[in-house]
Amino acid sequence: MEDREPLEHVARVEGLLEELEGLPDTRARDKATEALQALLDLYGDGLERIVDVIAEHDSQGAMAESLATDELVSHLLLLHGLHPVPVDQRVRDALEGVRPYLESHGGNVELIGVDDGVARLRLEGSCSGCPSSAMTLKLAIEKAIHEAAPDVEEIVADGGVGEPPPSSGLIQLEVIASPGFNGNGSASSGSADCEWVTAGGLPDLQAGTPLIKAVAGESLMFIRQDTRLYAYRPECPGCGGSLGEGTLEKFDLTCAGCGNRYDVLRAGRCLDSPQLHLEPVPLLVDHAGLVKVALAVPV
Repeated sequence: MEDREPLEHVARVEGLLEELEGLPDTRARDKATEALQALLDLYGDGLERIVDVIAEHDSQGAMAESLATDELVSHLLLLHGLHPVPVDQRVRDALEGVRPYLESHGGNVELIGVDDGVARLRLEGSCSGCPSSAMTLKLAIEKAIHEAAPDVEEIVADGGVGEPPPSSGLIQLEVIASPGFNGNGSASSGSADCEWVTAGGLPDLQAGTPLIKAVAGESLMFIRQDTRLYAYRPECPGCGGSLGEGTLEKFDLTCAGCGNRYDVLRAGRCLDSPQLHLEPVPLLVDHAGLVKVALAVPV
């Protein structure tokens, strides 16, 4: 289950800080800011002592790892520069978590390094003919890194997925607004805003059988094959019918209406008409086993 209460507290704090910055009385604003900084320093010193005590009695590192994987505690440790896991390792772990999903959409990613808050990646592969694939991979990578390493301020990539690299050799995936908590869980992708929505544990999803499920008022098709999980829009681009009644043979999904076959392993490319493809939906599975999908929100 997602721990909503800490997120709400963080959002409340951020709102109060914005109000504080807008105070017309400069002297009052400066004094309040000074008091907050002193309070942060006090809690920071106390937290540092706690971390030191844990380190002395945690020879196997199990307790430190448990604390570091808690989203709120991890954020506080980062805020005071006390996180026990180096940022480059956290980014690598985040990329490992989404690598199977990236590979299912014809792409892969490697970490070049993290320097001065900038994570540099190398993207491999492409999903030519699938205009939503670049956005799909972009969202998956950004969310994974932002959750594991909110202290990363910028993500750039050498090469590109679905588009050639610019002359500089680096393309910017996203500039994260600030190295902190993303209270609303949203992500920006070009001109469209997307929000990660929980679809649940999908207990009714059986291997080899498409499942149509409404998520946030939108109809989505989920497919589980082997240990992999996919999400697509359920409309067949060939005939407009629902693929929920289609038959799945390994990774080939055949539309019951027109007979077109789609490769769900490779971003839904049509095996019969190369100009057709399914529309993939960005999907991640959190630590609790809950499935989340990225859906567009009104702007």
